Amino acid sequence: MKPSRSPFEVVLFDVGGVLVQLQSVDSMQQLAGIDSREETVRRWLECRWVRAFECGRCSAADFASGMVDTWHLSISPDRFLTGFATWPRALEPGAEALVASVRAQVTVGCLSNTNVLHWRELQRRWQLHDWFDRCLLSHQLGLMKPDSALFTKVVDTIGCAPGRILLLDDTDHNVVGARSAGLSARMVRGTLEAAAALTETGVLRAAPEGHDREKQPRAR
Repeated sequence: MKPSRSPFEVVLFDVGGVLVQLQSVDSMQQLAGIDSREETVRRWLECRWVRAFECGRCSAADFASGMVDTWHLSISPDRFLTGFATWPRALEPGAEALVASVRAQVTVGCLSNTNVLHWRELQRRWQLHDWFDRCLLSHQLGLMKPDSALFTKVVDTIGCAPGRILLLDDTDHNVVGARSAGLSARMVRGTLEAAAALTETGVLRAAPEGHDREKQPRAR
């Protein structure tokens, strides 16, 4: 661990929705014809094919076929998979600089529910692996947020008291799960909210340049 005056030894960033703009919920909501965003998120988190693929337990082809069947989609598995691979859309404004500023103070990791296709795309476009001291990825760990077993494994892997770990995540279920496991967690969406949370919790003395709430509108 890095020596630090911060109240935390480790900061973990969720990737999608915090550092990277994803079109996952909107795409699934449109494909499945679901009226409610909240219902789409619930079904996504509970879907056995999502869990299998994001825990590294099935192939991309099986995932696509299972999704088309389970969600009653009117497209082919190949077409679904082609669109799915493009869901990582763009970096949130100042994402790399924000992670670097935190990394200068404490150990920094990412804790992401992701899959081999999306992680490969994130690597190809932005080399995200190089941003962090630790990459904790559901498809490599075989577990995903918000399951308690995932957070137990994360604490064991990092090797510090759970209360000394701060998770920034854009999903309420994951924040609740992390807190239940003893971690500190904040729900944030995008880098502006992440920078504000890091300042409020004392990890950063001030938001990095370019993250002033009043000067920089949220890019969406």
